[in-house]
Amino acid sequence: MLINCSLRELDVFLTLADTLNYRRAAERLHLSQPAVSGVITRLEQSLGAALFERSTRAVRLTAAGQVFQQRVALLRQQADSAVQAVRDISELRAGRVRVAALPSLAATAVPTAFARFAALHPGVRLEMLDSLSGPAFDLVRAGQADFALTAANPAYADLEYQPLGEDRFVLLLPAGHALAAGKTRPMRWADCAALPHISMPHPTSVRQYADAAFLRNGIGFAPQYEVEHLATINAMVAAGLGVAALPELAALVARGPKVSSRPLSDPVMPRPLGLVTPRGRPLSLAAEALVALLREEVATLI
Repeated sequence: MLINCSLRELDVFLTLADTLNYRRAAERLHLSQPAVSGVITRLEQSLGAALFERSTRAVRLTAAGQVFQQRVALLRQQADSAVQAVRDISELRAGRVRVAALPSLAATAVPTAFARFAALHPGVRLEMLDSLSGPAFDLVRAGQADFALTAANPAYADLEYQPLGEDRFVLLLPAGHALAAGKTRPMRWADCAALPHISMPHPTSVRQYADAAFLRNGIGFAPQYEVEHLATINAMVAAGLGVAALPELAALVARGPKVSSRPLSDPVMPRPLGLVTPRGRPLSLAAEALVALLREEVATLI
């Protein structure tokens, strides 16, 4: 049998069970004695059992009342815990935010934003998944990431895309390379086509943009090496095995002391960066706070 009672009525019962005195219970609850008596009568009628034995001298819990007290005390504790958990999340004292991010962002803007967020909200757990754009979309759609930082606008009706900015392509060269002298001068894509290139494989956005840039010059792009990790690209360029066309943020990760860079032009290839979220599902307050910091960090880098 289900009964309909409020937490306030349960508090009245627990207070009377604790004091075993209607006057003291009423004083503690800031109610009148008839109001306390009325609540207890309604509970007993709903339960179909007496909760208290009353006499002119004393008030005692019945066997049913003792069982009810134990269960209601546990229920009240759970209700208080639930309320506190919600307050902790709403006030950024608890919770979790999971972010899927491109490797170039995962190694630049995200760690700094995480550090700033952790200093402000140490009780909120942060998780990062470094992922390419395609898998990142799937993580968001499956609920395994709250949002994603990607280089592509997803063609899914259930995802939303908000632009964060864009980074342009540069060419990484060994520091001693003859073309490394003009660091600030743009270099045409066509002028570096004959060099051995180190690039990422399909279907990465880096490779897609490089293919498109060379194709605009009527050149088919055929890199000498295809590797997946930016650290590998840095090591290979530093060793003189070739050059690499990368977006600026990726170049920040791949450019070591033995590697130089030059801007690439003709065409200028801006790679958009954006925030991908589930459509119709608002971000948590913690996720929104982290997004604000990420926007600031990305803006300082591009």
